[in-house]
Amino acid sequence: MDLNFSPDELAFRAEVRAFVAAHLPDDIRDRVRRGDESQVADDLRRWQEILHAHGWGAVMWPREFGGTGWDKTRQYLFEIECAAADAPIQLPFGLKMVAPVIMRYGTPAQQQRFLPRILDGSDWWCQGYSEPGSGSDLASLKTRAERDGDHYVVNGQKAWNTLGQHAGWIFCLVRTDPAAKPQRGISFLLIDMRTPGIRLQPTRLLDGGHEVNEVFFDNVRVPVKNLVGEENAGWTCAKFLLGHERTNIAGIGASRRELARLRRMAGEAGRNGAPLADNPVFASRIAQVALELRALEVTNLRVIFGEARQQAPGPEASMLKIRGTEILQRITELQVEALGARALEYEGDGEDVPRAVGHYMNLRKLSIYGGSNEIQRNIIAQMVLQL
Repeated sequence: MDLNFSPDELAFRAEVRAFVAAHLPDDIRDRVRRGDESQVADDLRRWQEILHAHGWGAVMWPREFGGTGWDKTRQYLFEIECAAADAPIQLPFGLKMVAPVIMRYGTPAQQQRFLPRILDGSDWWCQGYSEPGSGSDLASLKTRAERDGDHYVVNGQKAWNTLGQHAGWIFCLVRTDPAAKPQRGISFLLIDMRTPGIRLQPTRLLDGGHEVNEVFFDNVRVPVKNLVGEENAGWTCAKFLLGHERTNIAGIGASRRELARLRRMAGEAGRNGAPLADNPVFASRIAQVALELRALEVTNLRVIFGEARQQAPGPEASMLKIRGTEILQRITELQVEALGARALEYEGDGEDVPRAVGHYMNLRKLSIYGGSNEIQRNIIAQMVLQL
């Protein structure tokens, strides 16, 4: 398989690089570089507006819904260039998760109402999947939705709701038939977060940040027109959405950017009067993770080019998820080691000291969300090893 980019693809990469260099605001670039999330909502919205104005608001969407219609290779190159330039990620919950579900299973009225507002950044979405006791075993969820005329009445609790404090809408899995088998009694609802009866409770994380929430539903009335797909058939939507969540989850762009940061930190940090980068033991550890990242890139490109030949990805998606998250976590571990005792300052001056420890702790989540790495290993065991 030829894993080299074509001349057209190389020209496209240069176009993306030039666009980002010219249009990414310096203040946003600076905050992303420093890991400053104090204005994350405003930064993400501004960047989405800039991309949308250029016609690049939805790189994964087909043209008929306002997307770019790009193939997987161009999506990959776009991600790599944006990460290298310290651009914010595009928030996935609207663009990459609920929007494909609405395109596939939503009514024409739902598509006309929701998709344009996701595309231009007017609506911020969050996810209502996990519950206390229903994380990896998602089908055991207990949040109920009972039909009452032309509404559902929702009661229950969701957990690990990311950035829901900024969201106007939440997509939820709810149980509409408690008597059915777990996967067959679930429905997929779109819920306005401003509806009476919804309450958010922040979940403070180890790094001190407010990134996730618990969401409580107390007799929340949701119009039946906000049901996506058929009642009790929401598990189909759930699996479809999770497949999109795992797309590009290898995070090659982020790992390349953090590896470059690690190399710079090792060059600046000193041990016994010499740069840490000259320490053969530490240098070999950097080389090891760089080699692992390069191997992951090649595997990712094989999957991308295989999809271009209409070869659907199999267990490779699980492999990319596991290795991608492990490598990025490993790089952040080495960043903290490079700082040494300075990492304990946590709120010190400079670009790296206040960022490294918080980043390290925050990224422990990578191996849990999107289907935990243990779940991905089970998939490989069943699909590849036939265990």
